[in-house]
Amino acid sequence: MADRMTAEELWDLIAGLKKREKNGQIRIVRLRTPGRDMTMAHLIGTSGREIYQNLGLHIGVHEGEDHTGETIGIMKFTPWECTVPAADISLKSADVEIGFLDRFNGTVIILGRREEVRTALEGVRDFFRDDLHFHVCEIEES
Repeated sequence: MADRMTAEELWDLIAGLKKREKNGQIRIVRLRTPGRDMTMAHLIGTSGREIYQNLGLHIGVHEGEDHTGETIGIMKFTPWECTVPAADISLKSADVEIGFLDRFNGTVIILGRREEVRTALEGVRDFFRDDLHFHVCEIEES
Protein backbone atom coordinates (compact mmCIF):
# COMPACT_ATOMS: atom_id res chain seq x y z
CA MET A 1 0.00 0.00 0.00
CA ALA A 2 1.33 3.45 -0.94
CA ASP A 3 2.19 5.96 1.74
CA ARG A 4 -0.60 8.44 2.34
CA MET A 5 -0.01 12.17 2.38
CA THR A 6 -0.88 14.09 5.53
CA ALA A 7 -3.21 17.08 5.37
CA GLU A 8 -0.23 19.36 6.10
CA GLU A 9 1.73 17.86 3.22
CA LEU A 10 -1.23 18.31 0.88
CA TRP A 11 -1.61 21.99 1.81
CA ASP A 12 2.11 22.50 1.37
CA LEU A 13 1.90 20.92 -2.08
CA ILE A 14 -1.15 23.00 -3.12
CA ALA A 15 0.32 26.25 -1.83
CA GLY A 16 3.79 25.49 -3.19
CA LEU A 17 5.28 26.07 0.23
CA LYS A 18 8.89 25.17 0.85
CA LYS A 19 8.52 25.47 4.63
CA ARG A 20 6.05 26.51 7.26
CA GLU A 21 6.23 29.26 9.83
CA LYS A 22 8.09 28.43 13.04
CA ASN A 23 4.77 27.77 14.79
CA GLY A 24 3.81 25.27 12.07
CA GLN A 25 1.10 27.44 10.54
CA ILE A 26 0.85 28.35 6.88
CA ARG A 27 1.06 31.99 5.91
CA ILE A 28 -0.96 32.80 2.81
CA VAL A 29 -0.76 36.21 1.23
CA ARG A 30 -3.24 37.00 -1.52
CA LEU A 31 -2.33 39.62 -4.03
CA ARG A 32 -4.44 40.97 -6.84
CA THR A 33 -2.45 42.06 -9.81
CA PRO A 34 -4.64 44.06 -12.14
CA GLY A 35 -4.32 42.92 -15.70
CA ARG A 36 -5.34 44.66 -18.84
CA ASP A 37 -8.85 43.33 -19.07
CA MET A 38 -12.39 44.26 -19.88
CA THR A 39 -13.92 41.48 -17.82
CA MET A 40 -17.61 42.27 -18.27
CA ALA A 41 -19.76 43.96 -20.89
CA HIS A 42 -23.42 43.33 -20.31
CA LEU A 43 -26.49 44.87 -21.86
CA ILE A 44 -29.69 44.71 -19.81
CA GLY A 45 -32.73 45.24 -22.04
CA THR A 46 -35.73 47.34 -21.14
CA SER A 47 -35.61 47.76 -17.39
CA GLY A 48 -38.21 48.49 -14.76
CA ARG A 49 -38.02 51.18 -12.12
CA GLU A 50 -36.95 48.70 -9.41
CA ILE A 51 -33.72 47.85 -11.25
CA TYR A 52 -32.69 51.52 -11.40
CA GLN A 53 -33.52 51.95 -7.74
CA ASN A 54 -31.62 48.81 -6.68
CA LEU A 55 -28.57 49.97 -8.64
CA GLY A 56 -28.88 53.45 -7.10
CA LEU A 57 -29.24 55.08 -10.52
CA HIS A 58 -32.16 57.26 -9.38
CA ILE A 59 -30.11 59.39 -6.94
CA GLY A 60 -27.39 62.00 -7.22
CA VAL A 61 -27.19 63.66 -10.62
CA HIS A 62 -30.06 61.47 -11.84
CA GLU A 63 -32.41 62.35 -8.97
CA GLY A 64 -35.92 62.99 -10.23
CA GLU A 65 -35.20 61.51 -13.67
CA ASP A 66 -37.26 58.58 -14.91
CA HIS A 67 -35.21 56.07 -16.89
CA THR A 68 -37.91 53.39 -16.87
CA GLY A 69 -37.83 51.47 -20.14
CA GLU A 70 -34.24 52.38 -20.99
CA THR A 71 -31.42 49.94 -21.44
CA ILE A 72 -28.52 49.57 -19.00
CA GLY A 73 -24.98 48.75 -20.08
CA ILE A 74 -22.48 47.56 -17.47
CA MET A 75 -18.71 47.32 -17.99
CA LYS A 76 -15.94 46.16 -15.63
CA PHE A 77 -12.22 46.83 -16.09
CA THR A 78 -8.80 46.19 -14.63
CA PRO A 79 -6.91 48.34 -13.98
CA TRP A 80 -9.69 50.39 -12.46
CA GLU A 81 -8.50 53.72 -13.86
CA CYS A 82 -9.75 52.54 -17.27
CA THR A 83 -13.25 53.59 -16.28
CA VAL A 84 -12.51 57.22 -17.14
CA PRO A 85 -11.53 56.63 -20.79
CA ALA A 86 -14.29 54.00 -21.08
CA ALA A 87 -16.89 56.56 -20.02
CA ASP A 88 -15.43 59.10 -22.42
CA ILE A 89 -15.50 56.65 -25.33
CA SER A 90 -19.08 55.64 -24.44
CA LEU A 91 -20.27 59.24 -24.66
CA LYS A 92 -18.40 59.83 -27.93
CA SER A 93 -19.61 56.57 -29.51
CA ALA A 94 -23.34 56.91 -28.93
CA ASP A 95 -26.15 58.94 -27.40
CA VAL A 96 -25.90 57.53 -23.86
CA GLU A 97 -25.66 58.89 -20.32
CA ILE A 98 -23.25 57.82 -17.61
CA GLY A 99 -25.38 56.26 -14.88
CA PHE A 100 -22.48 55.39 -12.60
CA LEU A 101 -18.69 55.40 -12.70
CA ASP A 102 -16.59 53.76 -9.99
CA ARG A 103 -12.93 54.48 -10.68
CA PHE A 104 -11.89 52.61 -7.53
CA ASN A 105 -13.45 49.28 -8.51
CA GLY A 106 -13.50 49.53 -12.30
CA THR A 107 -17.23 49.71 -13.05
CA VAL A 108 -19.06 51.89 -15.58
CA ILE A 109 -22.83 51.88 -16.05
CA ILE A 110 -24.35 53.60 -19.05
CA LEU A 111 -28.00 54.34 -19.84
CA GLY A 112 -29.90 54.92 -23.06
CA ARG A 113 -31.84 53.34 -25.89
CA ARG A 114 -30.90 49.72 -26.65
CA GLU A 115 -29.19 50.43 -29.99
CA GLU A 116 -27.24 53.33 -28.50
CA VAL A 117 -26.07 51.34 -25.46
CA ARG A 118 -24.97 48.46 -27.70
CA THR A 119 -23.07 50.88 -29.96
CA ALA A 120 -21.35 52.44 -26.94
CA LEU A 121 -20.37 49.01 -25.52
CA GLU A 122 -19.00 47.97 -28.92
CA GLY A 123 -17.06 51.23 -29.24
CA VAL A 124 -15.45 50.78 -25.83
CA ARG A 125 -14.69 47.10 -26.43
CA ASP A 126 -13.15 47.76 -29.84
CA PHE A 127 -10.97 50.62 -28.54
CA PHE A 128 -9.65 48.61 -25.60
CA ARG A 129 -9.03 45.54 -27.78
CA ASP A 130 -7.59 47.18 -30.91
CA ASP A 131 -5.82 50.28 -29.59
CA LEU A 132 -4.81 49.32 -26.06
CA HIS A 133 -4.42 45.57 -26.71
CA PHE A 134 -6.51 44.55 -23.70
CA HIS A 135 -8.10 41.16 -23.27
CA VAL A 136 -11.79 41.82 -23.79
CA CYS A 137 -14.94 39.78 -23.26
CA GLU A 138 -17.90 39.40 -25.55
CA ILE A 139 -20.92 41.62 -25.02
CA GLU A 140 -23.67 39.63 -23.33
CA GLU A 141 -27.34 40.60 -23.56
CA SER A 142 -30.34 39.86 -21.39
